[in-house]
Amino acid sequence: MNLKLRVWRQTDPSSRGRMVTYLVEDISPDASFLEMLDVLNERLILAGDEPIAFDHDCREGICGMCGMMINGVAHGPSRATTTCQLHMRHFKDGETIDVEPWRAAAFPVVKDLVVDRGAFDSIIQAGGYISAPTGAAPDAHATPVPKVDADAAFEAATCIGCGACVAACPNGSAMLFTAAKVGHLGLLPQGQPERDTRVVGMLEAHDEAGFGGCTNAGECTTVCPKGIPLTLIGRLNSDYRKAVTKRG
Repeated sequence: MNLKLRVWRQTDPSSRGRMVTYLVEDISPDASFLEMLDVLNERLILAGDEPIAFDHDCREGICGMCGMMINGVAHGPSRATTTCQLHMRHFKDGETIDVEPWRAAAFPVVKDLVVDRGAFDSIIQAGGYISAPTGAAPDAHATPVPKVDADAAFEAATCIGCGACVAACPNGSAMLFTAAKVGHLGLLPQGQPERDTRVVGMLEAHDEAGFGGCTNAGECTTVCPKGIPLTLIGRLNSDYRKAVTKRG
């Protein structure tokens, strides 16, 4: 495959970025999008040019590091797929592909396609934990959990914190991420002691980090590589109202 890439290049956070065009030739349709960028970077290095900076780690759709906008869509055209698991066969030979970093006020660009997602850490630190004592693992049946709750908690826990929901949201909101982190603990018995303080603290951290408000546009769940459902935001809002009411 031969492709034309228009890639966002930005030296550092204070520099002004721009789109730079590259021609990439002889790419296997079975290569992943990141492998294609690897090939391009190898050629740039051999030519004495600066390689394109982009985040990556596991390359197995698990870590959530590989976020980028591809033709205006977070993680690209394939649904429920991370960038590292997106293969070039989803594109046409000769196609022009625009590649940009996440666009959100709370995710400042560090360099090229790399953004600082440290704002997610502040949300987790505000309540993404439980006070259940550690020690020897209990028997699996020691704490009964209804299957419907267990399934819902597992669904929420699949969130990998990639930030696609924020990048796709017209308001730059991280409510889907926050709802997933609040929900997967709040659905389990072990998460009940901090249930009220968790939802209040994490929502306050969300707003303080500079994320926008949620208007239920739905773009977040559309691009989420793990298919986190929008209903979790409704659960978060319900928990928040109850927690605030208890405070009086």
